[in-house]
Amino acid sequence: MNIMFVNTWMWLFLLILHVLEAGVFAVDSKQFNILYLIADDLRPTLGCYSDPVVKSPNIDQLASVSTVFHNAYAQQAVCGPSRVSFLTSRRPDTTKLYDFNSYWRVHAGNYTTLPQYFKSNGYTTLSVGKVFHPGIASNHSDDYPYSWSVPPYHPPSFKYEKRKVCKDKDGTLHSNLLCAVDVSEMPLGTLPDIENTAEAIRLLESMKDSHHPFFLAVGFYKPHIPFRIPREYLKLYPIESMTLAPDPDVPKKLPNVAYNPWTDIRKREDVQALNLSFPYGPIPKDFQLFIICWSLGEHGEWAKYSNFDVATRVPLIMYKPGVTSPFPRPVEKTFPFIDVFQGTREQFGKGRGVERVVELVDVFPTLSHLAGLSPLRHCPSSSFKIELCTEGSNLANLIRNPERELNREAYSFSQYPRPSDSIQENSDLPDLADIRIMGYSIRSTDYRYTLWVGFDHVRCQPNMTDIHAGEMYLLAEDPGEDNNVFDEFDHTTVLRKLGMLPSWTESLKHHVMYLSSGLKSKGIL
Repeated sequence: MNIMFVNTWMWLFLLILHVLEAGVFAVDSKQFNILYLIADDLRPTLGCYSDPVVKSPNIDQLASVSTVFHNAYAQQAVCGPSRVSFLTSRRPDTTKLYDFNSYWRVHAGNYTTLPQYFKSNGYTTLSVGKVFHPGIASNHSDDYPYSWSVPPYHPPSFKYEKRKVCKDKDGTLHSNLLCAVDVSEMPLGTLPDIENTAEAIRLLESMKDSHHPFFLAVGFYKPHIPFRIPREYLKLYPIESMTLAPDPDVPKKLPNVAYNPWTDIRKREDVQALNLSFPYGPIPKDFQLFIICWSLGEHGEWAKYSNFDVATRVPLIMYKPGVTSPFPRPVEKTFPFIDVFQGTREQFGKGRGVERVVELVDVFPTLSHLAGLSPLRHCPSSSFKIELCTEGSNLANLIRNPERELNREAYSFSQYPRPSDSIQENSDLPDLADIRIMGYSIRSTDYRYTLWVGFDHVRCQPNMTDIHAGEMYLLAEDPGEDNNVFDEFDHTTVLRKLGMLPSWTESLKHHVMYLSSGLKSKGIL
């Protein structure tokens, strides 16, 4: 193993024990082997991100010899669109995927994916678990054979994920949100991520003597709901040590279009039993504490589907021996296993921290550059007919050379669709045909700025002059994004110009530059 990009969770440490055994390079080759780990819906609530509660010593151990990006953002806070975005290095307006109901190669363009690019350069590419979103969004094949050398692996036990397997006190089975289980009592006697780990280890062992370099992507399903996890993990987070989110109420100046009513949470049997009012709830505080062992609560929200930091910010960790740390000695155990249940107090360094704002579309050009492949050219404003290009940036220089000073002009772009200005049952996950508004959000070091504008779902184009609502959060004084000060600034002049610019990203870049200069002149930044 040589390069690892990580959005990781519980069973990562089992893989870490095996990655170096697979070899830094392929046999008789100087091409790097790649292990790419993904965890569904994981926030930066890890020790290496200075979280005081979460016990993650093995991930922290990895981070201590890695580059840790502290401000990395997804381009849309929902599974299918986000995965297609970072695996093609294109934004949702280019993939034209905002829901789960189309395949980008047919609906938008025949874009080359990250694993496909490695495959075309002689790599054996392998997929385990949830890498692409399953179903129509990846052509019911996880984009095989374009992206993968062999058919992707999916754990057999995953088919029970939404079934009634959560045992109540009286022994009856339910389909709950909160579902701590005895693994031995589960169908097939296991859980999906345990199976994913076992298969990934098997593949690593089978590839270690290969003459071809490999690219192995492993997608963990947790901490995505439902929270079907081994019961023993609850011992690590006793309910009496949990605290409510610091800002559990819906902000007073939050426009309705910005709020999502966590509809999928409401469908779970244990949540239905609470008889919550729509759309805000609230959820009783004792139940909130149980959820917080795993989820959100900020702004009165209990799901992603928004443009807030808590939904779009993700952990991003990169490990490359010889770059982020010295090459390990042949007999050296780089990642000795740490049993979190033994009450370990191991302390690790924080690794090379990068504070600059980055995006997940940056991963493709960065990883291919670090592996020595030909660099990707940047996509023009319209790239639907171009198979290989990137809408991200190459971060390799940040990995090789720590930041000397923070780049305050770096931005990340996220977006989220809505069916209407009012809150509806389908506000969380509108189908493309129902999308009428798009929230375009830009995040800098100093602020988050969001415009909710009219959207043509047929042409997949925004009308940047049709402003429905706006949000502006000054992060130095409002890090939780609770006080919307959009109405306190004069946006009129620039808003009139936005519709004449070629794309929303360019529009918002121009708008942000205008806002930045205005805020600096007032001494706010």
